[in-house]
Amino acid sequence: MTGAVYYKEFDIGPLRIESLNDAIIKIDYIDEAGQSDEPDKVIKQCVRELEEYFNGERDVFDVKINPNVSGTPFQQSVWQQLLKIPYGETISYKTLAERISGSNYSRAVANANGKNPISIIIPCHRVTASNNGLGGYTGGLDKKKLLLSVENGS
Repeated sequence: MTGAVYYKEFDIGPLRIESLNDAIIKIDYIDEAGQSDEPDKVIKQCVRELEEYFNGERDVFDVKINPNVSGTPFQQSVWQQLLKIPYGETISYKTLAERISGSNYSRAVANANGKNPISIIIPCHRVTASNNGLGGYTGGLDKKKLLLSVENGS
């Protein structure tokens, strides 16, 4: 198994990007960058695509990801549904829960959202509260607002 950990500063702040076996397995918000490994091919692609995203030049990520190295089957099903939310659009936790289970498991969906291992690329920031509020976000509401504004061109 081969992998790397890479730290990079973006408009949203520093991110920790982790790869394993030619796939991105984790993108975390961090307070400050640590010591990076030499970036492998998939991390270089990820960094380039994130830069394009923040510059308004990319709305779909092509980099290979593998969020399934962690999480329960339910969490993994939530993460797969998150990937189906189009760029620039939002849905409520309730709507997402209904897509997954056919009933209202909003709290469980919100918890799975909070455990998303690949922030930004798996767009958990596109899920909002039913009352049109932002809801929560692991990276903080300021980061969620920034991501949504990037996608809305503002």
